[in-house]
Amino acid sequence: MRIFVTGATGWVGSVVVDELLGAGHQVLGLSRSEEKAVRLAAKGAEVLRCTLDDLDRLAEAAGNADAVIHLAFNHDFSKYAENSEQDRRAIEAMGEALLGTDKPILVTTGLASLAPGRVATEEDMPPLSNPNYPRKSEAAASALAERGVRVGAVRLATTVHGIGDLALMSFLAKLAREKGVSAYIGDGANRWPAVHVSDAGRLYRLALEARAPARAYHACAEEGVAFRAIAEAIGRALDLPVESRPREHFSWLASFVGADAPVSSARTRELTGWKPTGPTLLADLAQPGYFGQ
Repeated sequence: MRIFVTGATGWVGSVVVDELLGAGHQVLGLSRSEEKAVRLAAKGAEVLRCTLDDLDRLAEAAGNADAVIHLAFNHDFSKYAENSEQDRRAIEAMGEALLGTDKPILVTTGLASLAPGRVATEEDMPPLSNPNYPRKSEAAASALAERGVRVGAVRLATTVHGIGDLALMSFLAKLAREKGVSAYIGDGANRWPAVHVSDAGRLYRLALEARAPARAYHACAEEGVAFRAIAEAIGRALDLPVESRPREHFSWLASFVGADAPVSSARTRELTGWKPTGPTLLADLAQPGYFGQ
């Protein structure tokens, strides 16, 4: 297949591109920067230089592909609502180009707020009509599905870990260094789902190749890791004490740190044959150099 991949140079997207090329697919990857475009081309992918605001070019690329994987998202949390709207518009534009075809599109969202306090499954749906729900990816996907587009959502675990991680684990380590303590909220028993970046990247490929009729796929290798254990792993790696602290200690990270969001991926594995093989989160955090040391 010829597959259009947005976010092709990102943390997960770069692994997705490697997976697709390694399986013999052709890839057209979106890149905003010339430097990353050069690296993408060196892998053997075609490159589209544009942004998520270039809706006509996104639509054209989607229409000329056999499938679309949409991973790009601006993770500037100070403009999260604005960036979620940008994401929605991009999904709508690419989906419009797929109307009347059997070409699939996979969009990307997260698992953190899907079903707080209980084990979430692929059957759970986010509150699509709630204007306060942060991500609009699945709302846009649902609207496309109603119009006959073959669309599914890959829901990424709260932490997609691996050497080179610049997301939540990196933010937590930075905060621990600044505060001099690796902390958790309450007793730290709340659970985070986790997946290694290599496993997440492989799931996108398998979902496309299986042509499975699913509206949601859970990129979650571990159902739930106690956050206190995560804080302890960070403390050991950085040689810092580990303590319970109030929510105010974490600033904007508090909603993530305090979340209890265990997740099942049983249905995803059944449909796609996905078998995570990467290291567990705690084993990964114990690797020398995970936090840049």
